[in-house]
Amino acid sequence: MSGGIAPLDLSTYGDAAALSQAIASAVESGTMPPWLAVETDECAPRLPWKGDMRLSEDDKATLRAWADGGALEGDPDDSPGLAEPPSLELDNPNAELEFEEPYKVEGTKDDFQCFVLDPGNTEEVWVTGAQILPGNPKVDHHALVFLDVYGETAEGDQQFPCFNTPSVPGFLMATWTPGAAPMRTPESAGMPMAAGARLIVQMHYHPDPASTEFDQTVVQLEWTTEQPEWDAAQALVGNDSRYNDDDGTGLQPGDNDPESGAAFIIPAGERGHIETLLYTQSVPIEFPIFSVGTHMHYVGTDMKIDFLDKDPATGDVDEECLIQTPAWDFNWQRVYDYDAPVDELPHIDAGDSLRMRCTYDNSLENPFVADALAERGLSDPDDVVLGEETLDEMCLGLFGILVPPGLIEGIY
Repeated sequence: MSGGIAPLDLSTYGDAAALSQAIASAVESGTMPPWLAVETDECAPRLPWKGDMRLSEDDKATLRAWADGGALEGDPDDSPGLAEPPSLELDNPNAELEFEEPYKVEGTKDDFQCFVLDPGNTEEVWVTGAQILPGNPKVDHHALVFLDVYGETAEGDQQFPCFNTPSVPGFLMATWTPGAAPMRTPESAGMPMAAGARLIVQMHYHPDPASTEFDQTVVQLEWTTEQPEWDAAQALVGNDSRYNDDDGTGLQPGDNDPESGAAFIIPAGERGHIETLLYTQSVPIEFPIFSVGTHMHYVGTDMKIDFLDKDPATGDVDEECLIQTPAWDFNWQRVYDYDAPVDELPHIDAGDSLRMRCTYDNSLENPFVADALAERGLSDPDDVVLGEETLDEMCLGLFGILVPPGLIEGIY
């Protein structure tokens, strides 16, 4: 719609008809709607996703037939008109937190900024819902909300540049992309938020080179003061640069490793490079996994996460693919929630493992690499290593887990 972040408007028949072939192709390829978690020959998750935005094959065929048939308008009198977009706000938020000052968004390069918000709760609460209400959809590309458990961010640090995860004890609470529904924990679960905790909101801004814009985004929180059956948290697993000789976990040996051993290095110009990380659960507690997401930077092209369920009695391992994002796009990252009751979710226990396989293209054939280099006045790729900067890389899994009450406080 007009004023949104997309570079086009499809509010009228004429708008859509002029782009009919592009619309059909984008839907057929899966580019739109943006939903990266798809089934492949090597990954067929057994559980459906909540809020799956993908169109059915019949819907795709209808769009293709319309485009190939000349994008006819039909009888305007039979048109139902544009549907009202669904409400994306929380119905009864306990808190609505606005950025302290409007932030100026300008220039030609993407801008990553963190904003600190104080929920103001004077007792421990359990967050059951969160939503980001963009202050300026024209430039607000996506947002990540982190919980700063101990409120360690200084009072004066209300806003600061940040490309990656803030360095404070805490966890990822919620994500937002245009059109995203609110984050909600499973029933009988909530994310513990201690009195004095703060939120750190990482905003990804995509400037409009033709204008200066301002953003003052709002974060909504819904919580309960009654401790639920489960605590909920987001766990970040991966980004390990070392191989553990004792148990075979961590960074796995690869084809391009130096003689000194396993190393996370993506050689300049190489396509189809793979790095694999293995994490094995050691805590003797079962954690149901209610959501999962993948995270890489601009060199990444495909990420696959497997759950290795080990039978403690026999040592046999059942493999289950949790998610694959074979057309990774940094611009459309999100967490995907399983649509299933708790007893049907994957449960990771002591001895079970998570395997993260990340594939990279560090050549100019990768348009994201070419653009990132051009922004810095560079023309040729360089070797890429694990790190926090834009041209470094990551191989990171994001997991929503359910935890016995009170355990999270012991972790942080």
